[in-house]
Amino acid sequence: MTISAINVPFGLSSSSSSASSIAIPSTQPLKFSKPLNNILPFCNPQLQSRTKHLSLAHCSMAESCTSSSSMHAEEREHRAIKPIYQPTPPNRPLRTPHSGYHFDGSTRQFFEGWYFKVSIPEKKQSFCFMYSVENPAFHKKLTPIEEAKYGRRFTGVGAQILGAYDKYICQYFEESHNFWGSRHELCLGNTFKPSNSSQPPDNEVPPEDFNKRVSEGFQVTPLWHQGFIRDDGRATALADRSDYVETVKSARWEYSTKPVFGWGNVSSKQKSTAGWLAAFPVFEPHWQICMAGGLSTGWIEWDGERFEFENAPSYSEKNWGGAFPRKWFWVQCNVFQGATGEVALTAAGGLRVLPGGSVENAALVGVHYGGVFYEFVPWNGVVEWEIAPWGCWKISADNGSYKARDACNSQLPVELEARTEHPGTTLRAPTLENGLAPACKDSCFADLRLQIWERRSDGSKGKVMLDVTSDMAAVEIGGGPWYDTWKGKTTTPEILRLALRVPIDLESVFSVVPFLKPPGL
Repeated sequence: MTISAINVPFGLSSSSSSASSIAIPSTQPLKFSKPLNNILPFCNPQLQSRTKHLSLAHCSMAESCTSSSSMHAEEREHRAIKPIYQPTPPNRPLRTPHSGYHFDGSTRQFFEGWYFKVSIPEKKQSFCFMYSVENPAFHKKLTPIEEAKYGRRFTGVGAQILGAYDKYICQYFEESHNFWGSRHELCLGNTFKPSNSSQPPDNEVPPEDFNKRVSEGFQVTPLWHQGFIRDDGRATALADRSDYVETVKSARWEYSTKPVFGWGNVSSKQKSTAGWLAAFPVFEPHWQICMAGGLSTGWIEWDGERFEFENAPSYSEKNWGGAFPRKWFWVQCNVFQGATGEVALTAAGGLRVLPGGSVENAALVGVHYGGVFYEFVPWNGVVEWEIAPWGCWKISADNGSYKARDACNSQLPVELEARTEHPGTTLRAPTLENGLAPACKDSCFADLRLQIWERRSDGSKGKVMLDVTSDMAAVEIGGGPWYDTWKGKTTTPEILRLALRVPIDLESVFSVVPFLKPPGL
């Protein structure tokens, strides 16, 4: 993940990012003082019964749809799930700024990474797809002459999946000539191995065409995702490979997605996650949530098991720039109990270097609920956190004054706490020093409680607006060092705070002079 301008760095969940000082944290889990079900009583027994090979995710990220899904589960188990492909339309609803591929053709140090997650509540399992491209100005490994001119650079395309049962797969290739990305839309793909002598795709193609032309690779759009990758065991390219995680030999998937939330109110123009300054390559790395919540239908073949799902909660984000922050944390969830309707949470923070060498604590919390976006960012309030080296994430924020849908101005504090006793899985990210290398640790098995309430004039808690729980939250820490608990709060320079409060719509500005519109925006 990352934040630009106030660019919260982070958890791309490892989606990709160059890290400058990497320290893999201890894998010792945090011990609880009392049982989890006493702390966060939200285990829903209905979610624990389904057949072994068919996972039918219900139509919401909340408990309200569970009974509806259960009523038809037996009927659906006897038919195969076949997702329906739709090409990406122009000017689609809920498109966020920075959906496109940001590479500008220059030879500067550059990476871009993408993260897509599908959660299957009935199976209590999630699949996290992570793609990255490094220094695409060089389509293959640099020659000695190029290294002398440009310095040491790592090149290539990586595809990682953290899947069911915390198993893992990674395929990587040092060359990027078969990678493609849309300049202004969330469409990308790569061919690791073409079928026979077929020409690899260089843009979005129908799934039948993809299957004919691509033996190993992937393509993903806002509405469609498919691919097949094989764990390549490249010990020389991906040093000290997988002693710490169980791998699968191959993975195949195909599913469609219906976006529900972008990054903003459903009825409004979607926002840049890190503000309008993210359009400029200064406050790097940058970060954009592309889809805070969606509903996906299709299947994933994983380690001999086929997972089928309908309307499974899904999520996507990306980051890009020259290098990743020094240290970061990340929490994301869109499978909740305790609310009517869909809820989506993303929270992240990091320590990054600003131009001139100063260091900034950047963080944010974003919650979508009932079609409304509750945004807690450094330019309208303060975000504080207490993150253990592993096992516990505590984050709180206050947005100063938030204008809710009922037109009442209210101070809205938010608090969330995530805990896990799972050891986590080390994932790779593009790094300056070692290319695609171990850089962060993730788990999709965290218990979480999220609360938002109104604050009374005397500072006490007032009306509770949201109080939900989950046992399927995704959590991450990365960079380092992580010697002890990290306590911090946002420290945004005042000039940035003031600048980011100015409501500038850069997409509208560049629509007047489209030839000046930067790639990716």
